[in-house]
Parts: sequence; C-alpha cells; structure tokens
Amino acid sequence: MRPRAMTKLTFGAAAAATLGLLATLAPTADAHQPSGHKPELKRIGYFTQWGIYGRNFQVKDLETSGTAAKFSHINYAFGVVGPDGKCLMGNAPGSDPWADYVRPVDAATSVDGVGDTADQRLAGNFNELRELKAKNPGLKVMISLGGWSGSAHFSDAVRTDAGRKTLVASCIDTYIKGNLPVDGARGGAGAAAGLFDGVDLDWEWPGSDGAPGNVIRPEDKPNFTKLVREFRTQLDAYGRSLPKAQRKHYELSAYVPTAPAKIDAGFEVAKIMRDFDFVNLQGYDFHVSGEKTTAQQSALFAKDDFSVDQTVKAWLRRGAPAHKLVVGMPFYGQGWTGVSGGGDGLGQPATGPAPATWVAGSEDYKYLKKLADSGTYKLYRGYRNGHAWLFDGTNLWTYDDPTVLRTKASYVRQNGLGGAMVWSLDGDTPDGELITAIDRGLTRR
Repeated sequence: MRPRAMTKLTFGAAAAATLGLLATLAPTADAHQPSGHKPELKRIGYFTQWGIYGRNFQVKDLETSGTAAKFSHINYAFGVVGPDGKCLMGNAPGSDPWADYVRPVDAATSVDGVGDTADQRLAGNFNELRELKAKNPGLKVMISLGGWSGSAHFSDAVRTDAGRKTLVASCIDTYIKGNLPVDGARGGAGAAAGLFDGVDLDWEWPGSDGAPGNVIRPEDKPNFTKLVREFRTQLDAYGRSLPKAQRKHYELSAYVPTAPAKIDAGFEVAKIMRDFDFVNLQGYDFHVSGEKTTAQQSALFAKDDFSVDQTVKAWLRRGAPAHKLVVGMPFYGQGWTGVSGGGDGLGQPATGPAPATWVAGSEDYKYLKKLADSGTYKLYRGYRNGHAWLFDGTNLWTYDDPTVLRTKASYVRQNGLGGAMVWSLDGDTPDGELITAIDRGLTRR
C-alpha cells in the first residue's frame, strides 16, 4: 500500500519570497486560441492506486456516485519510473501490480457486476477502469507518471537523447500498448491494450526541490522540454501506426507548479505548450500543515501570496494558451492544531499538523463536511478570495467546499480556461457532492 504522503505536497511559506506583486486584472483568452473556438471544458480527476486499501475507494464508486458521467478524464496515479530509467512494474518502489491488474475483483465490487475469473489476463483497477469506459464511452483514462514520492529518477533518465527515447518507449510499451509483466494468468502482451488514452507527466519538479533525495539539475529544464517532445513524437507515431479504423490521437498532459520560481527553474513554457494537449495547474498546497502559521491552501485570489489567479497569470505571461490551462482543485484540506491568537484562526501560530483520519494535517473533504456539520467548528469564508476554513478555537482546517468550487469553476469558464482538475477522487462524498458543484459551475451559462 502506498502512503497518502504521495499527495502533491510541494512547497511551504518560505517559497513565498519568490513571489512578486502580480497584476490584478483577470486573465483574458489567449491570442493563440482561434476566434470562436470554444472546446468543451475538461473535468479531470486523479484516481489513487492505493485508495482501494484503507479508504476502500473502488473504481465502481465512480459509477455508483454518478461521478464518472461528469468527468472527461480519469488520471491513474501513479505509474513508476524506475532507477533504470524505464516505466516499470513490480521491481521499483511504489509499484503495485496487485492493485493495478492482478487483484481479483468480486461481483459486488465490480463496475459491471461480474466478478473476475482466475484465468482472465486483466483484473484489478485496470480491468475496472476498462469496464468504466465501456459504461461511459466519452471517458478517457490517462496514466500519470511520477508523483511527489515517485519523481526521484526523472532527472537521471532524461539526461541524454538515448535515455529519453528509452524511457518514453518503455512507458508506451507498458501502458499504451498494454504489454504487462506476466503474473500467473495475468498480464502478457497486449493485456491492457486500449485502456489508456494518453500520458500525464507528474515530475515534481524539474530543476527545483521536490521530495527529499530527488536528483535536481539545472539542465532539467531543457531536458524536460526534450522529454515532452519525445513523448509527443512517439505517441503520434504509435497512433498513426494502428490499423486505419483504430488510429487515434493520444493525449499528453502534465501536472505543473504554481510558484514562479519553480516554473522558471523547470519549464520552457512556450515550447512545451506546443506539444501538450493541456496542463493541470497546481491549485492547492499553497500553504501546508507543516508550516508554523495557519494560512490558506487554495484561495482563488490572494494579495501578495500564492493563489489560483496568480498561478493562471504566471503561466499566461510565459506563453501558455488559456484554453490549455486546467485549474487544479482540492478534495481535501490542510489542518493545524494548537492554534493560538484568537479571532478566526487564520494567520495565527500553531503547534503542528491537526489530527486526521489517515495522515496528520491532511483530511478528506467527506470528513471535513462532518466537522462542519457537527456544530463544534465555525465555518468562515473569504467570499472575494474564494476559500473557506473551519476553526474550533484550537484546530483549523482550510479547504474547498461546494460554494468555493462553484466560484472557481465559474472563474474557469469566464476566463476561457481549459477546465478543472481534482486531487483526488476518493476525498468526495459518496454522492459526489464536490464534482457536482464543479460540473454545475462549468456548465452554467
């Protein structure tokens, strides 16, 4: 089982020193977008491989909650890049073939109501996602590579042209062609063929600090551009090589940071955006529970601080087309305990991360909703800033609820952006309260 620490924790208050004053005008549609071009807004959700264990969040829950019908893309988190510079299964830290395609799923847990048999080649989450796509023909599934705890080997893997070609070829072989390692009756050539519709790069972060121990090099920035180009080249070539009736465009995306310093250290924005279909902007973890002072983690607007609006403008200024920018939204909150100083609790000293269900300082929305309804906490809103927080005098949680998400979705729609992305699907209520709010905000006219 992979730890919840793989949520996208990226930077703390110290990074705020890199942030200058930003213009306050709302972003406009980009000049690269053809006149009258109004692509359907994307709705992208990350499904965590390890969520099937402690959280007992299964692929079937996306169908029974009505969530799958509201999404355009499901990103499967995560595929692993191993120390040998290849996409690997079974012989790299974080890899879990049992969850991916070996685990038998019974009829009660299966999307189609039919249990896996001992002799079928594809089982587990992969088979359930295939069944989910069959019930939702417009739904696409992307493999997300890396993650906060899985980005250690990117820098080494992409240092040379040969290394980039090897990495990309191995990822396409494993996930796009579906050639899985044999595990008993499971796997083999083409076992997962047709499941994944593209690749999401989740390197955290090229050229700047990520998880402790990650290799970082100045040349990560141009090498990332070359990696993106290699993925685009090989994905296009494979899509064209298929029989005529099966030819398709495989999508390419990435999860990218909010901090201007991190953008400039690792991303040649104008170049990479030519090859990406879209990118998912970090829209959360602006401040985290490991910091000594409480703060917002996902505000839409904030003065002299990280915010969704600041992130959007930072990418637009560097040459990203507006319609390729998808705004990340959290289905969890950041929390502190030992908060002193009174008032509404925000901007006050704290003694540490607040107790939580799975990992201290990080709590799923479905549990925060119960706190909000308990009468013990008071709900505060920054209506203009687009964020909310709960405070009981000692513990503070900053998070997005349906009201905040509708506001953010409207911001996406009104500013010609590409859509909304959520981390992660297992944080929502059983009836999909949060995705419903986003969906309504994106579709309202």
